Amino acid sequence: MNLSSRESGIVFRIMAELSRGHGSRELRERVGPLLLRLLDAQFFASYVWSDRSATFEERVAVNMTDENLRTYESHYQFCDPITPILQRRRRATAVAEIISRPGLESTEFFNDFLARDGLHFGMNYYAWAGGLNIGDVRIWRARNREDFSRREVEILDAIGPAFTNAMRTALAREGHEHGVLSLLDALDRVPARPRLTRREKEIAMAALLGKSDREIADECGIAYTTVRTHLRHVFEKLGVSGRNQLFRRLALH
Repeated sequence: MNLSSRESGIVFRIMAELSRGHGSRELRERVGPLLLRLLDAQFFASYVWSDRSATFEERVAVNMTDENLRTYESHYQFCDPITPILQRRRRATAVAEIISRPGLESTEFFNDFLARDGLHFGMNYYAWAGGLNIGDVRIWRARNREDFSRREVEILDAIGPAFTNAMRTALAREGHEHGVLSLLDALDRVPARPRLTRREKEIAMAALLGKSDREIADECGIAYTTVRTHLRHVFEKLGVSGRNQLFRRLALH
């Protein structure tokens, strides 16, 4: 993808912020305004999904009113016709890809929430680590602008993996309730025969946070084949066949 010198400069700043070890909130607070500049947009919001409450939490926003966002959190997220579809996607997606303009404008969600702050054209990116949605990026333009182009969606999609990795690292370091702590609790609650060893829990956690076998091996200082052996033991003890089934099993506990 060819970027202009202006775009390249902003992308460089975004990547620098993603690599600086910010906490999960500060990370989004710093990257949000840069994404707006890069994509010529006016509105930014970002949440972390809580599987425990099945709600979006820990809001960060730019140019959106606190009062309106509180109505989203208390009501409109539960009658939102677009976000559940966008959330299931593993790539940046323009809102226009999943609902027609007339269809969106006919909804309560648009007229009583989006339009009140002037949001008209949107695209979202949802960060997934294994089976966890660990954060998102929601970018919108005003009525007097044009919708996002395919190129602009691809730019956000190219930045997405770096955002995901930065959020994954931040949440793991924080011992975040949506990340490490909730998974550790679930690992302790789920029946296992025999019980998981400390090393097996460590490797299961890394796998659930989206790390590859080779990344786990490098971080733990063990052989790639040893990681595979530990994971096989985890799956056998918990009665699952792989990472996806492991996450679903934990979600029930």
